[in-house]
Formats: sequence, structure tokens, C-alpha cells
Amino acid sequence: MGIEDYGGGQTPRADVLVVTTNDVPGYQVTEVIGEVFGLTVRSRHLGSQIGAGLKSMIGGELKGLTKTLVETRNQAMERLVDQATARGANAVLMMRFDVSEAADVGTEVCAYGTAAVISKS
Repeated sequence: MGIEDYGGGQTPRADVLVVTTNDVPGYQVTEVIGEVFGLTVRSRHLGSQIGAGLKSMIGGELKGLTKTLVETRNQAMERLVDQATARGANAVLMMRFDVSEAADVGTEVCAYGTAAVISKS
């Protein structure tokens, strides 16, 4: 697996700019729309769980689980962008991820932030 399998984030030509900051240099916030989020829950794959269990005995990165988490985060972020677009935003400010266990059967990943309309200053 190459580095592209472990990366995430936004595509360069996205309609909605997603940032982890309060503002965007060179832009002004003209409207705050409100909170938006993208949520996904992934179940655990038995094969990867067995492999992870064996790998944890000898140490090292759990590459299969890393790749799954990256895919899950990207899906949550896509849903965040979809919700922001549906509400008329062209930006999401203060984007964060929250990851938690979902009833002992999977992992819940939520991407959330503040939908806004920004324009060049």
C-alpha cells in the first residue's frame, strides 16, 4: 500500500472549503449557517480483527485498520460537505473529527463544523 492509501482530506476541486481554523486568510465570513456534521458507523471485519489481534502481540502498525479508519473518516467528511452544500454553504469552519465505539460492534466517526458562506476580501 502506498501513502495515498493512508491520506485523507479534501479533493483540490471541492465546492466547499473545509478548514480547521476559525477563518480563512483572504476571505471574510458573510453568513454563518450553523452546525453541520457527517456521521458513519463501521462494523468490525472478523478477518481484520484476527489479524489485528495477532499483530498486537508482536507490535507494529495495524495497516488494515489504519486504512479502514482513513476510509471511514473520508466518508464522514464527504457527508459533512454534502450537508453543508445542501444548506447553501461554501465553507465549513472549525472542522473536527470525533471517534467513538458504537455499542461494541463498530466505530462511529463524526466530522463536524460550522457551515458558512465566505467571500474574497
